[in-house]
Amino acid sequence: MRSAPASDTGGAAGADFTSAADPVTGILPLKLEKVGLDLPGHVNALRDVSLTLERDGLCVVLGPNGAGKTLLLKICHGLLRADRGSVRWSGGTGDGVRRGQAMVLQRPVLLRRSVRGNVEYALRLQGIGGTERIRRSGSALALARLEHVAQRPARSLSGGEQQRVALARAWATQPEVLFLDEPSTHLDPIAARDVERMIADIRAAGTTIVMTTHDLGQAHRLADRILFLHRGRLLEQQPAAEFFRRQQSPEARAFLQGELLG
Repeated sequence: MRSAPASDTGGAAGADFTSAADPVTGILPLKLEKVGLDLPGHVNALRDVSLTLERDGLCVVLGPNGAGKTLLLKICHGLLRADRGSVRWSGGTGDGVRRGQAMVLQRPVLLRRSVRGNVEYALRLQGIGGTERIRRSGSALALARLEHVAQRPARSLSGGEQQRVALARAWATQPEVLFLDEPSTHLDPIAARDVERMIADIRAAGTTIVMTTHDLGQAHRLADRILFLHRGRLLEQQPAAEFFRRQQSPEARAFLQGELLG
């Protein structure tokens, strides 16, 4: 496994992380071909994963613990480099790929500054200043419903509020693609509902979202498309309605029935 450096708001391109120059059409689709990843003591953490991510709303990645869901997101985003296969964005320059996507981790990493300061920092990294930075940070905080705590230290907020700060910070950069790793894990039902509402608003604003979750109810409510992973292999990729109506693999069927998968 080879780690690639990353900024707070975008992925970093590796040797097998390439794109073609076409800033007009954006960075999608993203194509993975026979992607494999090995971890220490765990060969084939991901095995021959091939998929195409289009501009199609919200894609939920499902699977049991250890299936490779988070690893898949990190490879797509550029936080990890695959050991085998290729990861290719179809549009934009290398810098365009970095600016055109963002990722929010399961446990958000917030800076020691105010809520607004966290959002503005991401914009400053992209060279956005003046009235545009003020406008974007204000819009992001309004979307997160956090204007009333804009001047408070971000790390003093509740877990759900901190997750919304992280989402606001990512969305303020106007990514074409947003990767979310278990965004409502460990949150109480009210906080999880607020995070879900914000995710739905970001999707409605036109951002393509790829998200992992263990919450099947959440997947039902939010997903347009489902990817199902088991033991590092992509076993299913279907529209959400079709996946929940009729699974193509016995592993997915067992997973939805609450059975433990070996």
